[in-house]
Amino acid sequence: MGEMRHPGNESLRSGANQRGEQLIKEGRRRFIAEFEKYIRELECLLVKCDLGDDESIVKLRTIAHTMKGSAPVFGLNRIGQIAERLLGLWEEAMPADKIKVRTLLQPSRQLVSELQMEYEIYRKELELESAESRRSMGSLAAQSRLLIIDDDSVLRSYLLRSLQYDGYEVMEASDVETGKRLLREHHFDLIILDLMMYPQSGYELFDFLKEDPTFKWLPLIVLSGRGDLQDKVQCFFLGADDYVTKPFQYEELAARIYSLLQRNKGFEQMAFRDPLTGVFNRRYMDQQLQRELQRIERYPTPITMAFIDIDCFKSINDTYGHTAGDVVLQGLANMLQNRMRVTDLIARFGGEEFVIIMPGTTAEEGERVLGEALQAVRETAVARDEVREYRITFSAGIAQWREGLTAEQWIRLADKAMYNSKSRGRNRITRIHQDENELSMKAEQPKLKKLLVADDDEIIRSFIVNTLNHLPIEIIQAVDGQDALEQLRTQTVNLCILDGMMPHLDGLTLLKKLRQDQSLASHQAKVIMLTSKKKEEAIQQGLMLGAEEYMAKPFSIVELEMRVKRLLDQA
Repeated sequence: MGEMRHPGNESLRSGANQRGEQLIKEGRRRFIAEFEKYIRELECLLVKCDLGDDESIVKLRTIAHTMKGSAPVFGLNRIGQIAERLLGLWEEAMPADKIKVRTLLQPSRQLVSELQMEYEIYRKELELESAESRRSMGSLAAQSRLLIIDDDSVLRSYLLRSLQYDGYEVMEASDVETGKRLLREHHFDLIILDLMMYPQSGYELFDFLKEDPTFKWLPLIVLSGRGDLQDKVQCFFLGADDYVTKPFQYEELAARIYSLLQRNKGFEQMAFRDPLTGVFNRRYMDQQLQRELQRIERYPTPITMAFIDIDCFKSINDTYGHTAGDVVLQGLANMLQNRMRVTDLIARFGGEEFVIIMPGTTAEEGERVLGEALQAVRETAVARDEVREYRITFSAGIAQWREGLTAEQWIRLADKAMYNSKSRGRNRITRIHQDENELSMKAEQPKLKKLLVADDDEIIRSFIVNTLNHLPIEIIQAVDGQDALEQLRTQTVNLCILDGMMPHLDGLTLLKKLRQDQSLASHQAKVIMLTSKKKEEAIQQGLMLGAEEYMAKPFSIVELEMRVKRLLDQA
């Protein structure tokens, strides 16, 4: 039987490994700091050995033996090897044998010289490591905003100034309610919370953080004047990431802050970032949209969305390959990040589409800012490789949120404005005016194109619907081929996604009926066939019967969405 693993054991092992690595690093620094003294002492002992001092031989052997055993523990293997050779020279030397002692002096001095060179190398490495650590900490601090919640004005002011000196952006609150307000209004990367406050204790904030899923990844360090074990245990169970007892050394707190931020940035990269472009992914954008809508319900301020689509992106992939397409996506994402404000959220929506959320911004202001970005894209290559540079344009839609709009409706408006930019010739920005919002939503709703998803697998059907329900379309579903045929008889459908294998009526037979029976209301509907069969003849049969696209399971949701959009544009 295989070894059973327990998650708790894995966590303990991981923590032990990290502590071990830290101890080794600290031991190496201390060893190198003392190492130069060993070298000076060895040089003096060799002089005394030459003068016939018997005790010096014993001391020399002791130092060589110490270095031989200690250096490899801290990863200093070369020092250990040289020390072993030095010990080998003197191990059999007898103080009375003056001639033998003198023959050992020259090779010993050579070995001490080698130790000196090793010292210089390791010392330089430590200096570079320290400088890199400082640069890394400074870079991380410049990207991070911290919130201090503490009713002790003296300590709060001390932490505020110290952390700002280290490069962090820091905001402060003297009580829990002020802290909650700041959390609703701003994005933070870490909270430092005093546990014992009046009138509300720090415990009040734990429930607030738990209620909102967008705070799930927000690191929390608790400060407390009590070192009581029960308090610590309770805080960790409630969601604290660290617990620091007052009084504390600022250097230790700063190190804990840095460690948590560094760890959390790694989690954020995995969970919330698009791996290709580095901007936020759609999952994170959806969370933040809900959070922003909750915030502006309490504190009404304008907020605007931009929906961006790269013009003629397919031709870049077709002409230069998907690697070139990836470079273009990365280049545009980088340019947008450099142009937009820190408070603006940039996310890759899918394929070549990006969404920007601009808090505190009207549609007019958003159009101006995005117009400057479009002008920069027109004038400058967004990317280049060894062969060529890539110049693009994009089409965009701007929509300001208004009361009553859901997140899905808001996205739909911005997407619709982007399609207007496409239809007017691309390379432009279209803004939905505030007074058009209501009319647009009502007038366009009956004209939405209709998509039929026919698949007997409820999980696949639901997955497809959830993937596409943000598009400005009406989606209907069919549980099998016969159900799909009945719906196609009675209503006009613009696009069908048909599973090849369904009970009562398979997808290919349904497709044949759809193309041959002109009495069907939807006989001209575009069709995407889905199948688990990857045989060439099956694909050819579907295409010959009139399917526009053929996709084999498992399929890419990004590719499916792109094909749906293209076919709906043609419908």
